[in-house]
Amino acid sequence: MTDFHRLSPDMLASPQIEPGDLGKARSEGVTLVVNNRPDGEDPDAPQSAEIEKAARELDLAYLYLPVTHSGISAAQIDTLAESLAKADGKTLAYCRSGTRSTMLWALARVKGGAAPDDISRAAAEAGYDLSPIRPMMDMLAAR
Repeated sequence: MTDFHRLSPDMLASPQIEPGDLGKARSEGVTLVVNNRPDGEDPDAPQSAEIEKAARELDLAYLYLPVTHSGISAAQIDTLAESLAKADGKTLAYCRSGTRSTMLWALARVKGGAAPDDISRAAAEAGYDLSPIRPMMDMLAAR
C-alpha cells in the first residue's frame, strides 16, 4: 500500500500507485486522481488505462497529465489548476516518486496566488524539495 503525502487539506501526492491503493484514497476523501507519470516510463508499473479503469470503478474522476523529462509546461499548469478548482473533494496526484506531481501542484497554486514560501514549506513538510523550481515559482508570483 502506497503512502500518500499531504500537501494541503485537499491535495495529496504519492509515488506510483497500484489499483488497490484507490480504495484507500477514496476512504480518505479523494475524488480526483491525477496521473503525472508517462506511460512506458516503467513498463512494469500500472499504466494509465489500468489506473483509470480502477478509478472509474470507484467513481473517482481521473486525469492523465504526464510530466516528462522535458519539464512542466504552462498548459499543464493551467490544466491542473482548472481540474483542482472543479474537484469536489481531495485530489491525489502521483508519478514515480511524487516529486513531479508536487512541483506541478506548486506551480499551479502559485500561479493562482498562493505564496511561494507557504507552498515550499508545505511541500517540505510532505518530504518534497521545490528548490529546483523556486525561480519559476517566484516568477509566477510576481505576475
